[in-house]
Amino acid sequence: MTENLTLPTDLINIAGSEKQDFAIKADRTQPLKNSLSAILMGIGWTAFTSILGLIVVGPIFQGQEVHFETNGVPTVAGPGNLGPIIGPALFIIGFILIGLLILAFGVYSLFKKGGYFIGTPTRLINYQNGKIRSIDWEQFSGDIEINNHPTKGDISLQLRTGKMVSSKNNSDKYVPDTIHISGIPNTLEIGQICRQRIKENDPTPASS
Repeated sequence: MTENLTLPTDLINIAGSEKQDFAIKADRTQPLKNSLSAILMGIGWTAFTSILGLIVVGPIFQGQEVHFETNGVPTVAGPGNLGPIIGPALFIIGFILIGLLILAFGVYSLFKKGGYFIGTPTRLINYQNGKIRSIDWEQFSGDIEINNHPTKGDISLQLRTGKMVSSKNNSDKYVPDTIHISGIPNTLEIGQICRQRIKENDPTPASS
């Protein structure tokens, strides 16, 4: 299953004489829902912290004093006494920057191209901006998410590798590494090929 593509020469050389199950070009590096979620989260985070900043610091720009407590001690900050408010202001600015970074990542991932993918009986090859990554099918866990659309959809393939992510209020959570093939046609057919190859190359097949 191959689109009418002119594949990069380096990618063709890496694939060699192996049979190509599919060769496609992905529109994006991330599924659309991931990018939109990051954009919405970034907007919400930035808006909330900006409003908080205006509540805390805004009155000073209007020539008024701000009353608050520092370690239980009543404190007053104003146009002629900005020292006490510098710490809280820097704290709020840091949170605003986090929101802007999340927003920037969402916008960046929305437009960043996903590169080329070739599937062979033994591996998945990705070519992007001159970099080539080859992953044997046995490295995938078999957990596949497919978002099918009439024109172009997304496929997410989980790897056996991953990392533990700490949470303040909950126990640590294992998050597997994921390969996204986003903005491609024929998602159901390509997803089925990936599932078949992962099963065929499973290093720990179920005992009969």
